[in-house]
Amino acid sequence: MNAPRIAVLLFALALALPLAAQEKKPAPGQSANTNMQILAEKIKADKKLVVAANMNLSEADGKKFWPLYDGYQKGLEDINKRTAKLITDYADAYNKDAVTDEVAKKLMPEMLAIEEAQVKLRRTYADKISHALSPKIAARYLQIEKKIRAIVDYALADSIPLVP
Repeated sequence: MNAPRIAVLLFALALALPLAAQEKKPAPGQSANTNMQILAEKIKADKKLVVAANMNLSEADGKKFWPLYDGYQKGLEDINKRTAKLITDYADAYNKDAVTDEVAKKLMPEMLAIEEAQVKLRRTYADKISHALSPKIAARYLQIEKKIRAIVDYALADSIPLVP
């Protein structure tokens, strides 16, 4: 995997995720194609290029794999939206100096539910890719996704302060 390129790409993704959650809806008459949306689309395209470069798929395997990849990314998009909302909710409370026991009690179950959703999504697509292509290809793809997620998770962990 081209480490410098993917690190920059994913660091941008990690930074964009919480910012995208905080971005306001465009005013009437304003374009919905904001800079954040353009950045998100660029990151998605770059991620797909990184995955393609590291999967080494034949043309026939690619025809089976890419629709599964798109399905997995759609599932990740939903999880990322939940993550962004959770980060925003925490940031709002943190910035108001109001991270109470009640707030923590509300945020923790969602944090754990998001982690469970990630595992469920990986299991589902591991099975789908294993059946459509092979367990080896599925394992390679999950390994690539896991590396990407680790970079994003590290960047988020590094930028989110501990509960006071």
